[in-house]
Amino acid sequence: MLEERKFPKNKYALILGSSSGFGAAAAIRLAKDGFTIFGVHLDRKATMYKVEEVLSEIRKYGSEPMFFNVNAADARKRSEVVKTVRENIPEGEYLTVFMHSLAFGTLKPFIADDPEQVINSSNMDMTLDVMAHSLVYWTQELYWAKLLGFGSRIFAMTSYGSTHVVPYYGAVSAAKAALESHIRQLAMELAPLGTTANAIRAGVTNTPALQKIPGHEKMVHAAVERNPGRRLTTPEDVADVISILARPESQWMNGNVIGVDNAESVVDYIK
Repeated sequence: MLEERKFPKNKYALILGSSSGFGAAAAIRLAKDGFTIFGVHLDRKATMYKVEEVLSEIRKYGSEPMFFNVNAADARKRSEVVKTVRENIPEGEYLTVFMHSLAFGTLKPFIADDPEQVINSSNMDMTLDVMAHSLVYWTQELYWAKLLGFGSRIFAMTSYGSTHVVPYYGAVSAAKAALESHIRQLAMELAPLGTTANAIRAGVTNTPALQKIPGHEKMVHAAVERNPGRRLTTPEDVADVISILARPESQWMNGNVIGVDNAESVVDYIK
C-alpha cells in the first residue's frame, strides 16, 4: 500500500530553467523549505549576473546550490547532469521535486504571404522537443538513475495557450498541449512507484518568455482587467503553490493541470 511507504527525510530539487521566471522563483522558495537545489539553465555572459543573483538568494537559506549552464535539450548534456546529480545525492535517496520550466520556442505564424516568414519543420520540431518532449527524456534518465521514488513530484509549466489561440504562439501552444499529455502519461506510468506528475498552468506572468511574444502588452493589460485580483500572476505565486504540492499531503494529486491564476482563466468578461 502506498500509505505504508515512507517519504524521504532529505529534500532535493532539480529545476530546468532555474535562472529566471518560474524556475528561479521555485528554486529560491524550495531552498527556503530546506531543499538542496540543482538547476539547469542556458545563459550567455550578458545574463550571468541574474544567475548569480538567484544563487545568492538560495545560499541565504544555508545550502549550496549546484547549477549547470547547458542546453537542457542536448541528450549528452542531459546524461552528464543526471550522472552528476546522482553522484551528489547519497545512495538510497532521490529527488523530491523535478520541475520542467523551459521556455525556448519559435514565435511565428503558420500562414503568411511570404514563405520566409512562416514556421517551418525545424522550428516546429525544436519547439516541441524543448518545451514538451524533453520532459519525457529527462524523466526517463532520472528513473534509470534511481532519482525518482515514493513522494517524488514532477511539475511541468504549461499555459493558457495549451487550449486557446494566441497570435504567433501556435508552435508553443502545440508544445504546451503535448506537455500536458505527457504529464498524464507519466502520472499513470509512475504511479506504482509513488511518483506524481502534474502540470502547473500559471496566469499571465511578466516573465522574459512573455516579453518575447509580439503584442504581449495587450495580453498583460487584458489579464489585469480580467483577473479579479487586478494584478498579474507572479513567479512567486507559482513557487508558493509548488512548495505546498511538494509536501507529503499532496500524494494523491496526480495527472492534473493545476491553475494558479486567481480565477483569471475562468472569467469570460472584462469590466
